[in-house]
Amino acid sequence: MRVLFATGEMFPLAKTGGLGDAAAALPAALARLGVDITAMLPGYDSALDAACGKRTLARLPAGGTLLLGRTPDSGLPVYLLDWPELFRRPGGPYQDADKRDWPDNLRRFAAFCAAAAHLAQHGDGGGWQPEIVHANDWHTGLLPAFLALHPGPRPASVFTIHNLAFQGNFALDEARALGLPDALLGTEGAEFYGRFSCLKAGIGYAQRLTTVSPTYAREILTPEEGCGMDGLLRARRGDLVGILNGIDTGLWNPAGDPALPRPFAAGDVAGKGDAKAAVRRELGLDPAAAGPLVVGVARLTHQKMADVVLAALPALLDQGVQVALHGEGDPALEAGLRAAAERFPGRLAVRIGYQEALAHRLLAAADIALTPSRFEPCGLTTMYAMRYGAVPVTRPVGGLADTVADVDTAAEGGTGFTFADPTPEALAGCVRRAVTLFADPPAWRRVQRAAMQRDFGWDRSARRYLDLYRDLAPAETGRLRRLAPPSVDPPPAPRPEVLPAASWSEAAD
Repeated sequence: MRVLFATGEMFPLAKTGGLGDAAAALPAALARLGVDITAMLPGYDSALDAACGKRTLARLPAGGTLLLGRTPDSGLPVYLLDWPELFRRPGGPYQDADKRDWPDNLRRFAAFCAAAAHLAQHGDGGGWQPEIVHANDWHTGLLPAFLALHPGPRPASVFTIHNLAFQGNFALDEARALGLPDALLGTEGAEFYGRFSCLKAGIGYAQRLTTVSPTYAREILTPEEGCGMDGLLRARRGDLVGILNGIDTGLWNPAGDPALPRPFAAGDVAGKGDAKAAVRRELGLDPAAAGPLVVGVARLTHQKMADVVLAALPALLDQGVQVALHGEGDPALEAGLRAAAERFPGRLAVRIGYQEALAHRLLAAADIALTPSRFEPCGLTTMYAMRYGAVPVTRPVGGLADTVADVDTAAEGGTGFTFADPTPEALAGCVRRAVTLFADPPAWRRVQRAAMQRDFGWDRSARRYLDLYRDLAPAETGRLRRLAPPSVDPPPAPRPEVLPAASWSEAAD
């Protein structure tokens, strides 16, 4: 089975959050199951630098070049759309260095989706053509739409919602100016409360929809959590399934993590003591403190309750804990956390930004991991924390409800602590429960061991995706499914600055 996996980011080529991790690990797990899968992402500078063995497959008359390479870790084949005007620029995949969205994001990702759709419909020029196209989040939302509006045979499509709150909404006039099909501009297409929504396009046009946990799949059908898309999602609930993300257990493995001073595992956690001592030295925390080390590694946003964590810090520190926080996001929250660190030297450390190796060291050092969210599609950091023996304090929402069993309410095998109200008082009270258990080492070790022994590998989830692909794939190997034409007028001829020409130009040797 041939699958094209399109994404806006993929670790280690480009990463801003959990999408980057999932987009790396799921294709690798599917490849281990025998799927002929190739990823595709924009040719950012970081991706072009990191990908191995790149070669040119085709050039687009509009200006882009299709490259084929491999990821440096798993060796997964990956297409890169090298289009310097659109993707080679300082900053991140979606924002500039000052954390402002790139003003041409719609054009950038419309061009990417158009190139991916053309590859899916006509092959890569080197003999490979997918039977399934798997798109991810708003950056690739136009890809299922372009496929559905194509009048001839085309691959089947799957669209995964990693976070419904990120919708890729733009002015309708901007979409119209790019020459996007009229069918996409109305309420039956991608129009969304007077805007143009790339996410709505993916939800509306893909044949199957997934999201990253069973609980989140139920939550987004409600007005409270549906971010305005709940009506459309309820209409498509028969095509929607929640599949809990996994983690790369080779990359996130305390028994073999090169970022740690000493390996450890569920049966012997002595190495966590070394990790804690090293992190205390690195961050300037009091090395003689007796209480637990509480760590938070997260985006500093409203969703991740960074405002609540900031407000709760005095109450947390009054419990005799040390706190280390690492992340970036809202400038006001960053400033507030920096000020708090100055107020509580030796007890609170804050590192603004994101460093992958530091995240590994912090979770290895942590006794308690703060992973609360107002809403949470999956919650990979909670899985990382549990894998590294950091007992989570979190809220039972979305994927977190599918991941953490509260110590006080679980029939057996509690793995963490949960609280309901998104308030500083509730957070502090939940941490107090954890601190109380920490004072009972045998009881703490039982919870820690249960958390570390949870299987968060990708194999189970990958098999569910494989079943989904098989349900959609053509009955005859190598033959593309001819779908019923969509109930919309055929799209007009696309403008050349957005969509590629009708065929790949031959690549130069």
